[in-house]
Amino acid sequence: MMILDPPDIHYSGDLLAGVDEAGRGPLAGDVVAAAVILDPNQPIEGLADSKKISEAKRERLFVEINEKAIAVAIGRANVAEIDELNILWASMLAMKRAVEALAIQPEHVVVDGNRVPKWAYSAQAFVKGDQRIACISAGSIIAKVTRDRDMLALAHEYPQYDFDKHKGYPTAAHRDAIVRYGVTEHHRTTFGPVKAVLEQSS
Repeated sequence: MMILDPPDIHYSGDLLAGVDEAGRGPLAGDVVAAAVILDPNQPIEGLADSKKISEAKRERLFVEINEKAIAVAIGRANVAEIDELNILWASMLAMKRAVEALAIQPEHVVVDGNRVPKWAYSAQAFVKGDQRIACISAGSIIAKVTRDRDMLALAHEYPQYDFDKHKGYPTAAHRDAIVRYGVTEHHRTTFGPVKAVLEQSS
């Protein structure tokens, strides 16, 4: 289980929440955040940045985190909010919603990145926190698996876009599909490749 040296986190109790998001870079879908309060009496082995572990391991850890954590919650910002606020502030909003949705409210929150959302919580931001702090790693995994499942569901609705393969990220195949089939209601219209197609078709 990954931890920072105690002086780095300004809190030493049990109600420490870690929060991270998934989905800043994609051209489609919500940005999804997860907040997790781990149980120090039920350590979880293998926590790491969700992007650095396999899909199969993420799925296993997703189940274990939900079974062992004191509290887990999801927050989202939808495509309309992303287009209105921009992706940075939509990510902050999703993280705020995730922490507020926890069944047990934390006494301190650690956030992946270099800033914290506008909220009343005692909080700290840690660059690469998902690689260094267990509860942030757990949040990273919950957010990533949840968002990937969203995109698998979207693939059934829009099979021609292959959302199950690229998860909404701007791969060549996804950009080509947007040009060929157009922009769906799930695409972020302020993102360059999507905006370019809309401008060409207007």
